[in-house]
Amino acid sequence: MLSALFSTLIYNPLYNGLVFLVGILPYHDMGLAVVALTVVVRVILYPLSRRAVEAQLAMKKIAPEVEEVKKKYKKNSPEQSQAVFALYKERGIHPFASFGLVLIQFPILIALYWVFYRSGFPDVHANLLYSFVHVPASINMHFLGLIDMSARSALLALLAAATQFTYTRLSMGPREKVPESTPVEASLSGDMARSFDLQARYVLPAMIGVIGYTVAAAAPLYWVTSNVFMIGQELLAGRRFRPKQ
Repeated sequence: MLSALFSTLIYNPLYNGLVFLVGILPYHDMGLAVVALTVVVRVILYPLSRRAVEAQLAMKKIAPEVEEVKKKYKKNSPEQSQAVFALYKERGIHPFASFGLVLIQFPILIALYWVFYRSGFPDVHANLLYSFVHVPASINMHFLGLIDMSARSALLALLAAATQFTYTRLSMGPREKVPESTPVEASLSGDMARSFDLQARYVLPAMIGVIGYTVAAAAPLYWVTSNVFMIGQELLAGRRFRPKQ
């Protein structure tokens, strides 16, 4: 059931998209096809990306109110968490929108892995193609003549980690300095927030870099392109989506 759903909704469209793009792009470059496919995916996910950016800006705007709530319930962690989330709900803010956007892309990465691991490019399985997609005359597996898309690439893995770190840094802003004397009664929610912050900033990019090195280069190339797209969006969003004062 899940396997059939995965194939129908993710694997087959991805496979057909790559074959179609390879057929129309210059030099039938598979790397360029991955980049083009990533841009298409990012355009499709744009509404979610915009929602995530708006949530980040809204959270920054009400940060002083959140701190007041934390101080009010600092001795009661459950009530503090409930009050913070109630405030987010009241203002229509989805605090985990950005993290959810990252998670949504993992099925695409898994599909890319299977496309290159199981499907055996440069050979094309015509039985998987839609009626309007034709087998390309040739497929060049070396991105710009340099990186084999079916092999591992340390360079792309490092770039995937670096661009993820950069995007996270831009979207979350600089870390707030923790006072030297932290009160013993510091809230559990505060600790959780700091833990989430550290994981998002450092652990997630490191994980992406490690995973990117263990799979075909097409997957980290997808992630690099996606991150560059979001970094550009983030730089523009600071002006376009910022709430008017």
